[in-house]
Amino acid sequence: MSYILSIDQGTTSSRAIVFDAAGRACGQAQKEFRQHFPHDGWVEHDAMEIWNDTLALCQQALRNARVEARQLAAIGITNQRETTVLWDRKTGDPLAKAIVWQDRRTASACQSLRDAGHEDMVRNKTGLLLDPYFSATKLAWLLDNVPGARPRAEAGELAFGTIDCWLLWQLTRGKVHATDATNASRTLLFNIHEQVWDTALLELFDIPAAVLPEVCDSAGEFGFTCPELLGAAVPVAGIAGDQQAALVGQACFSPGMVKSTYGTGCFMVMNTGEAVESHNRLLTTVGYRLNGKTTYALEGSIFVAGAAIQWLRDGLNLIRDASETEALARRAGSAGGVYLVPAFTGLGAPWWDPHARGALLGLTRDTGIAEVVTAGLEAVCYQSRDLLDAMAADCGNWPTTLRVDGGMVVNNWLSQTLADVLGVCVDRPMVTETTALGAAYLAGLGVGLYDSLDAVAEQWRCEREFTPLLEKGERQRRYQGWREAVARVCQSPAGE
Repeated sequence: MSYILSIDQGTTSSRAIVFDAAGRACGQAQKEFRQHFPHDGWVEHDAMEIWNDTLALCQQALRNARVEARQLAAIGITNQRETTVLWDRKTGDPLAKAIVWQDRRTASACQSLRDAGHEDMVRNKTGLLLDPYFSATKLAWLLDNVPGARPRAEAGELAFGTIDCWLLWQLTRGKVHATDATNASRTLLFNIHEQVWDTALLELFDIPAAVLPEVCDSAGEFGFTCPELLGAAVPVAGIAGDQQAALVGQACFSPGMVKSTYGTGCFMVMNTGEAVESHNRLLTTVGYRLNGKTTYALEGSIFVAGAAIQWLRDGLNLIRDASETEALARRAGSAGGVYLVPAFTGLGAPWWDPHARGALLGLTRDTGIAEVVTAGLEAVCYQSRDLLDAMAADCGNWPTTLRVDGGMVVNNWLSQTLADVLGVCVDRPMVTETTALGAAYLAGLGVGLYDSLDAVAEQWRCEREFTPLLEKGERQRRYQGWREAVARVCQSPAGE
């Protein structure tokens, strides 16, 4: 039996899962790690903590699966994407804490670049917007604010990478400095049409080329792990950013297929085949690159989804555990006109307002804990509707089905409300942690365990389908209330 070890390094936790060739989980391990908030709007991670946790979790997952490293056909890595690490090539030590994708410290730098008229050029080359979400301004900030970093980077002494790149470096003990096309496409430095680091973009953001990793296909041989880490040298054969990995795990291989992942944030991705320019402030991005051929996608990002439930639990102490939300929402039925706009770190697509802040609107004397919690769940659904509306406008057709995954969708009430708010069928797969599964599939493709995407698609199974039950007029009335609530917190209208 051949096994694949999947590393799924997320925003709030790291996990390792051992899959067999049929895509069944045989053993896993998971651990939350510290979030650092040194200033308002800043979010940081300790990259060395992430690496140490990841290694320990890989070892634990193998033990739990009763699988030895020599039985592994390959390792796949999927990761929080735009999070930025800068480290010393000689020692392998980070120069500072990693700047997380949620971090907004470079909002003013992005605004200055927009004011200078650079956004069209950036968007044409990268498919992205000038937003602090992406890696380039984070990396520039590190180079300018860590003492001595810029001259050392220019001298070739430092390495930059997203978390996949950082883990690959550590797994190979510094022998491989590489990433894949999906992660590269989230940096604001990569030309997605030419599939190269772009000289004009490097100049714009003042990034020395010497810090950049090699960009590879999403499946293929990246390098071998150092034998003493896991007990054998294992090929790392698949890498993709978390949302692209989920696209693969959901077997969305035909243009028009859409998946949405609900974790800390929410990310909706539509396979478009060829690159589609968005006129609704979505991102054109790399879905995956296999055998040198790039498949493109449209993506909309919601910064806060599960994080809103964490806030209700940890910030307001309204619940003790996320599992309580389903019963509370069933009791309430709906939020009754209460809207939670979770713009804690600004708003993502299609608003792209880094200065927006959260609000709880529509409160009355009848509002209780159940209504506020329900509003938190409904906010996820309304934000999903924002994204699906934008995708349909860009592509000219409304999808009939949405494939969902992530920790939040085990909540049946949420999945049903998604179907009601969107007006489409919502399909939940047998395996809801499809991000890790997608990384495993890519690794399997990289070593020939699967001979084609069709072979992967045959493994996808629907666990439950949710069909819309809400009357169309009521659906529109509730959604209009959401749009009005968002307008209250936005600093500028969408589209500006």
